Amino acid sequence: MRRRIYWLLPDLASARRTMDDLLLARITEPHIHFVAREGTDMTGLHEANILQTSDVVRAAQAGLVIGGCVGAVVGALAAIYFPIVGDSPQWGIAAVLAMFGAGFGAWSASMIGVSTPSDRLKRFTQAVEEGQILLMVDVPRSRVQEIEDRLHALHPEARLEGVEPDIPAFP
Repeated sequence: MRRRIYWLLPDLASARRTMDDLLLARITEPHIHFVAREGTDMTGLHEANILQTSDVVRAAQAGLVIGGCVGAVVGALAAIYFPIVGDSPQWGIAAVLAMFGAGFGAWSASMIGVSTPSDRLKRFTQAVEEGQILLMVDVPRSRVQEIEDRLHALHPEARLEGVEPDIPAFP
């Protein structure tokens, strides 16, 4: 299980030095994510992707559940009131419509979620817009204190913003 540590760094030079120090601490690049104001040159930094900066995953999960439920209800009504063969309900149509509804719900909700900023990052929006760099580093639970101490010692300009107890599997 990994924990996500949030840091705010004052500028790109500090972010690049911090990236180097994390790599020297054997934190692999896929577990280091930087968020900066749009248009910032992030050369040499592992920029956070759309899964980490948007609400696409949460939206897709909600769409999957809601779409599946709506599909199941519509399918059950269709199976009962509009049987395809004979007078008995055709429950297969309910299952098919539930799966179709779940897929459609996940797809359509993820299209909305991809354009919505992540709820996890809303508290950092103002700082990032002011030019600070947000660092998200995912570390094993056993190394959280070690990495915090290392960054405190090597980067007094950085500000620890907290630890997220459980990071999502995606992202």
